[in-house]
Amino acid sequence: MRSSHSRREPARSGRLSPASSRRALRKYVLIGSAAVLVGGVPVAVLLTAGGSQRTGSEVAAPARLDGQKPTQLHGQEKPARRQANAQAARYKWANAPINGGGFVTGLVFNPKRKNLAYARTDIGGAYRWNARTGSWIPLTDWIGESNSNLLGIESLATDPVNPNRLYLAAGTYTSQWAGNGAILRSTDQGAHFTTIPLPFKLGGNEDGRSMGERLAIDPNDNRVLYLGTRHNGLWRSADYGSTWRKVASFPVTGSTSSGVGVSFVTFGKGRGQGPTKTIYVGVADSGTSLYRSTDGGASWSAVPGQPTGLLPHHGVLASNGQLYLSYGNAPGPNGVTAGAVWRLTTGTGSWRNITPASDNSGYRYGYAGLAVDPRHPRTVMVATLDKWWPHDEIYRSTDQGTSWKAISPRAVYDNSAAPYVGRSIGHWIGTLAIDPFAPGRVIYGTGSGIWGSDDVTNADRGATTHWSVRAKGLEETAVLGLISIPGGAPVISALGDVGGFTHTNLRKEPRTNFTNPTFANTTGIDFAQKATKVVARVGTGNEAKGGYSTDGGRRWTPFRGTPQPGAKAGSIAVSADAATFVWTPSGDHPYYSRDRGATWNSSQGLPANAQVVADRANPGIFYALAGGTLYFSTDAGATFARRATSLPDGSLKAVSGAQGDLWIAAGNSGLLHSTNGGATFSKLGTVTAARGIGFGKPASGARYQAIYITGTIGRVSGAFRSVDGGTTWLRITDDRHQFGFLGSAITGDPNTYGRVYMGSNGRGVLYGTPR
Repeated sequence: MRSSHSRREPARSGRLSPASSRRALRKYVLIGSAAVLVGGVPVAVLLTAGGSQRTGSEVAAPARLDGQKPTQLHGQEKPARRQANAQAARYKWANAPINGGGFVTGLVFNPKRKNLAYARTDIGGAYRWNARTGSWIPLTDWIGESNSNLLGIESLATDPVNPNRLYLAAGTYTSQWAGNGAILRSTDQGAHFTTIPLPFKLGGNEDGRSMGERLAIDPNDNRVLYLGTRHNGLWRSADYGSTWRKVASFPVTGSTSSGVGVSFVTFGKGRGQGPTKTIYVGVADSGTSLYRSTDGGASWSAVPGQPTGLLPHHGVLASNGQLYLSYGNAPGPNGVTAGAVWRLTTGTGSWRNITPASDNSGYRYGYAGLAVDPRHPRTVMVATLDKWWPHDEIYRSTDQGTSWKAISPRAVYDNSAAPYVGRSIGHWIGTLAIDPFAPGRVIYGTGSGIWGSDDVTNADRGATTHWSVRAKGLEETAVLGLISIPGGAPVISALGDVGGFTHTNLRKEPRTNFTNPTFANTTGIDFAQKATKVVARVGTGNEAKGGYSTDGGRRWTPFRGTPQPGAKAGSIAVSADAATFVWTPSGDHPYYSRDRGATWNSSQGLPANAQVVADRANPGIFYALAGGTLYFSTDAGATFARRATSLPDGSLKAVSGAQGDLWIAAGNSGLLHSTNGGATFSKLGTVTAARGIGFGKPASGARYQAIYITGTIGRVSGAFRSVDGGTTWLRITDDRHQFGFLGSAITGDPNTYGRVYMGSNGRGVLYGTPR
């Protein structure tokens, strides 16, 4: 159980902040050009503006309030997408499978087409289920750095009339620094999208993110959509989402006491032609929390007799007119200590408290995930939220909530597809869905992925139900660091929330995550260049905050000592011969150990939070970067002296095979290189910005290792490769595969030329190979 999941707050560990912290046009139209100096050669940069295919491509003008249709501009991230046309390498991208690893906030089946289901996540975009492969297809990898805020999906809606239509309400944060949200509209089940900017922000990674659904399509007139917002009231579109107007008559026009605004929108049964007259809207307010319109949204009133003191998390209207609501005393996913389940008989206006009986565990909790069987409207399922002891529970009723059966006591959990999650029901069950074509099939989302069952109806007769991880293809871990060891496992990942993994097979999920010690966040990892089986890592967790391996990351031993009480996280460097570890705990200055973590001594001459790296050739040399100064140690980390000043801060890396070969990926200050141990640095004119840098096996006949960076060349952002020491670069990501914001976690493979590993902010461990 990961109790905090603080990675999803922009200023905390695990997830990269967009402030610090996918699919391409096949046919391009030249609408402008610019000169970019790459390897000393001016290269035309095409401004793409058209194409017969438009995966993530159409970008509409911002939503208007005047009812006029927005101008359609074809592009990818912006109305004019820039691409370094002459510098692209064809790469195939995939995930090193972990399966899950993040909060799945919404699951929705289409009611008209069999096996059509979608998942939304808080920072990893949206997915569509592929029944043939039993896996999820990522739909939003085309989103790039400039609009990476759209990878937090606040809500989604699949059209009940035309199953090809899909809408995503996209936007990760409502903070002042965050950009506005957008509606991503598709007419081919997410293969391509039109982006319709909104004039307000959405909060797909904020409290209350598993509430919903906030976006809903009128089943009687699918031109009509409603979108409930956190701070801007209720909005309506009458033209398939092309334009939006605020519903001025809705009583809640801004934020609510909980800070999360509208929590769900659902429609009553439509009659005749035209928009549905009866609409219910839930509002996360402990006073009045349920409103109804009976005239198609022209006027609204509070539903009489409704419960107070709690916030509605989900609202589902059954085909027999029963409206079910799950409640908690906080938006969730954390901090919920009370809750209830209620049923409203909409025909009579009578309310009934149908909360499942307490299990007498003594633990206080609420309710979140809620589903009604579309074929059997008397069957309802609901999940607890924040029931940390002994665990959360899912309840099932076949008599409209009059009586309930707990699922877990007679459930079997198969975690073979994601062993790290354990064999338990999971936590943060904010979404539940019953397949409208197969009443025995249920899926639910957790803080770590998705579970599903095909025989949940067994519970109705007291028989065993069988559950398995259904998160194949859905990768949402936050990658904090990556290493690839000569002769070892292809890649070892340092991750937020789930610690990390040694990936011995790039096509199969690891048997377990890091243990002994077990971390929540692994913040630093390194290996010895000349004793490659020795790996060390540091992080945060309930056990020791550091450990090492002598078999290439397969088994681990905790550090027996600690630099000082409370030391944790930060970064670690391992000398080339594995004799010395240098650990910089978070907020502290570095310490060194000559006995693999049993005892520690203070490294002299360095400030707090100095970034230390080992020379990859000379075991007695370490380097450190802090506050624009490069430091140098010749006594294996015991003392450091200033070596160069007036440098930009960034990611400091040393290259194997040559003493004193250093690089600094310095963000917007570009890429710097030193061949004399940091005495002097030269700035590469070919790189506009560099956030991360890594090295891999040289190309055939090349004298220098292949270099991989995340950053910007000219005006094009992505991941790039150089085989000539940084003189020329190839873009290895493409318009179909941009993965949002790419941070500093990137490394080449020392065993296979061209293979590269990198991490994004919520799409797991990615690896690319040349086609």
